[in-house]
Amino acid sequence: MARRRKRENAPGGGHDRWLITYADLITLLLIFFVVMYSMSKVDLDKYDEISDALRSEFNRSHSVLDGGDGITGGVNPPLGADDARLQLEREKRLYRERQFQQMVGQMQAYIEANNLQAQVNAATTTRGVTFTMNDLFLFDLGKAELKPEAKPVLEKLSSLFAEIDATISIEGHTDDLPLATGSIYVDNWGLSGARSLSVLRYFLYDTQLDPQKFVSASYAHTRPVAENTSAENRAKNRRVEIVVLWEEPAS
Repeated sequence: MARRRKRENAPGGGHDRWLITYADLITLLLIFFVVMYSMSKVDLDKYDEISDALRSEFNRSHSVLDGGDGITGGVNPPLGADDARLQLEREKRLYRERQFQQMVGQMQAYIEANNLQAQVNAATTTRGVTFTMNDLFLFDLGKAELKPEAKPVLEKLSSLFAEIDATISIEGHTDDLPLATGSIYVDNWGLSGARSLSVLRYFLYDTQLDPQKFVSASYAHTRPVAENTSAENRAKNRRVEIVVLWEEPAS
């Protein structure tokens, strides 16, 4: 009787074993999803932290670029040797340009205040600053001795030249007509040279300017500003030009 009961119960004992495997699988899947969720959560937190840090650094860099109180406090990074040299040259050039502009402005104001527009001109040119004076304002016809009325203008120029480090070229010009008979000068080269030297000597001996500032030139009739076809044009060509040169004097 006992033997029959054992045979009846034996076949039904293996029907529920799949439940154990199924439960194990469900448990493993649950653990897997929990782990994946945990990993994704950690990455999001780290991402937020990194984003906040980067955002803070970018904002700080922006304030530095704008000259604000960023990491460096608005101080420019140190310059290299070449950059420093270029910046120094640029500053010197700008300072020199301001000096020249002030010199022209002061002389133009002096010319207007003394009603000398017909005799004296101050202008900026490609060579530098040019002060032009006609011959009859400075000299008698065919002569090279300075007139007394011209000396106050030269005195004013001397005060401007004393404050600037530049080479100053004094240049004599004539028209194309030959000199009058009996002139002490052989030709226009001699006359224009003597006139430029008279102006130079005034700066050197009367106002005591540094001789190393100056050069003197005689151009005779070779550099006219107008065609020598009329008395009016010839009068324009008979002149002395005082040119303050742009380029710095050689050291």
